[in-house]
Amino acid sequence: MTRYVLITPAHNEEAFIARTIASVVSQTVRPLRWVVVNDASTDSTREIVQSQIRQHDFVRLVNVTRSSGRHFGNKVRAFNRGLEELEGLDFDFIGNLDADISFGPDYVGNVLREMERDPALGIAGGWVHTRVGDGFRPQAVAPDSVAGAVQMFRRACFEQIGGYMALPEGGIDAAAEVTARSYGWKVHTLPDHHVFEHRRTSSATYRPLAARLAEGRRMHSLGYGFLFFLARTVYRALEPPRFVGSAAALYAFVSCKVRGAPILLPQQTVRYLRTEQSRKLKRLLVDGRY
Repeated sequence: MTRYVLITPAHNEEAFIARTIASVVSQTVRPLRWVVVNDASTDSTREIVQSQIRQHDFVRLVNVTRSSGRHFGNKVRAFNRGLEELEGLDFDFIGNLDADISFGPDYVGNVLREMERDPALGIAGGWVHTRVGDGFRPQAVAPDSVAGAVQMFRRACFEQIGGYMALPEGGIDAAAEVTARSYGWKVHTLPDHHVFEHRRTSSATYRPLAARLAEGRRMHSLGYGFLFFLARTVYRALEPPRFVGSAAALYAFVSCKVRGAPILLPQQTVRYLRTEQSRKLKRLLVDGRY
């Protein structure tokens, strides 16, 4: 039987985490262990988790303290604290699961079956649909990418890439994917398996325009090539805030480049990423797709 574990860093998630708990405990294939790391929440996150996990011995609640506020490095530290609770366990897959996600009872089992069919599939996850108003809108995602909110790793892949990097500008999920692909692992979103994000990505930290500025800084820090990022901003120009958002992202990217802001991934990983991006740009020019 496939054995998997989950880790959920949670900071002030009282509005959403009950849905995530309900989704996990209703799975037809339950995790060997699920570690919820209450990351210095100042709301009722801790109490909600405690009240809902009493009947489920596979769930562990860990409470950590730190200075207030959200920071991408904090999420990695919380995730790594969750890893400590897995020592000595024998498992095949490890998933990062955000605390504002919900999905159907067959979701994890379906993802694991896809990964079992292909031993080279190192990271997989469902297609995330983000709340917009009263409904949900599917996220635009490349086939060789998986939203960080639902990344399921083959354990061998996770250990080979060294887990998540604590990056001050974020992009920890993208860094993991690129590193995995550079080692020859496949990375795939599984479009037939849907998950629902009840808070828009980055909305906990940024307003829409600020989020696009942060995007530009983040992509520079990951080592994105200029032409590829330019094509990306053109492709996303109609996303809100229309045109202004893409202009802001490009401005932030170029500003980082001009002032010599550091690229945080290892040089060999950046070389792989840019080679991969060059292939995608050529494909775009030839047949109009990445």
